[in-house]
Amino acid sequence: MSTEGPAITPRAESLPEPGAGDHPALARTLLREALTASLATLDPAGGHPFVSLVTMATDFDGSPLLLASRLALHSRNMAADGRVSLLLARGGKGDPLAHPRLTLSGMAERAEAPHLRGRFLARHPKAALYVDFPDFSFWRVRVQAAHLVAGFGRAPELPPAALLTDLTGADSLLAAEPEAVAHMNADHAEAVGLYATRLAGAAPGPWRLSGLDPEGMDLLLEGQALRIPFPEPVRDPAALRALLARMARQAREAG
Repeated sequence: MSTEGPAITPRAESLPEPGAGDHPALARTLLREALTASLATLDPAGGHPFVSLVTMATDFDGSPLLLASRLALHSRNMAADGRVSLLLARGGKGDPLAHPRLTLSGMAERAEAPHLRGRFLARHPKAALYVDFPDFSFWRVRVQAAHLVAGFGRAPELPPAALLTDLTGADSLLAAEPEAVAHMNADHAEAVGLYATRLAGAAPGPWRLSGLDPEGMDLLLEGQALRIPFPEPVRDPAALRALLARMARQAREAG
């Protein structure tokens, strides 16, 4: 059964539906590759939406992670009312409205899990300059709805389950994730580069891993993020090692 809602077509003509799974896959990619987002919070004084630009990472399941100072107006707004929206847009040449974008609605909640610091700094290393200041804290957005604009006539509503990663049975993998990321970057940088260039068609460069989860890997190069889904989910470190080795062989053979 499809997890997608009906596409919104603003004109009378009938448009062909995309293949099954196209919309959720695109939405997950936009979510995992976003480094910044437009954040809409609610001003408790006047009730008006207040929009700001924020840096963003994702938790293991894909939930958006924000780092905010309590001095920031959006932080004070979230403390008063956790209802937020995030706009994630993929840039490019030409008409900006021709590129895909994803709007998420949900509840922003302060989060203190120990792994959040590492997840965020892996995406935004320069945040190390202020992440430990006493006025900064992490916020995790509990996604409640998603609206994808994939192109003309393709704007479905997606439930959270279509975007987020099921972490059931993956405790050992998540515990080993920081060490696995560090090991790949230190000892297998060539393989990481091949994942990006030969499996995802990205431009060559010093790509590095910024995160792993049961459904894929996140890579980073000079402020550009890349998501590479796994061919099948992994739930433990042994399965992850075997899959990464297999993908490296495939990448080398693709050359």
